[in-house]
Parts: sequence; structure tokens; C-alpha cells
Amino acid sequence: MAALDETIHQPTRLRLMAALQALPAEERVEFTRLRAILGVTDGNLGAHLTILETAGYVQIEKDFAGRKPRTRVSATPQGRRAFAGHLAFLRELLDAASRTGDGGGVSGPSGVSGGG
Repeated sequence: MAALDETIHQPTRLRLMAALQALPAEERVEFTRLRAILGVTDGNLGAHLTILETAGYVQIEKDFAGRKPRTRVSATPQGRRAFAGHLAFLRELLDAASRTGDGGGVSGPSGVSGGG
């Protein structure tokens, strides 16, 4: 049974990992492009990237393009596996909720309640 990934579950990090997952393996995206895609500030994106990097989910590379500093980000194989596992958890949760018709009171994967 898939499990909730607390690191990825946070909405901005979930969107960030989804954006990176859409890239071919080993491909990198520039920080500025990622910031525009997510619509977040430099500081906010930097903080979330640090959390994901600490978890081993992203790799951050800093270099120069000519004289201009450049930061590029890619998902690691571990990050791709974690994202896939988290998606599997969410799919199981949604499937469990849809089987009840209204999603109320059903216990989803790992005992997470599906109702409000």
C-alpha cells in the first residue's frame, strides 16, 4: 500500500515535483523558469527547494551562463520514485472515496480518513 509523503504533500512542493516530473529524466529547469511556472517568490521557491534537496528529491546545480549566475534544478531518481509513490497514495485515496459514492467516513490508504 502506498504511503503519504509529508515532504512532497505540501502544495507548493507537490506542484514543484510535478513540474520536474514532466521533464525527461536528467533534464534540468532554470530556477527563474520554475519560479514563473509556480508563481512564487524567489525566497519561497528557494526554501521549498532546500527542503526537497535535503530529502534527496532534487539536485540543484549552480554555474554561470557567460557572466550571469544560473541555478538549475532536476528531480533525482529518488525524488521521481517518491513522487510516483505519493501519486499512488493519492490515487488510492480517491479510489476509496469514489467507491463510497460520497467520500464521507471511509478510511483510505494507511487509515487516512476520507471525509470531513
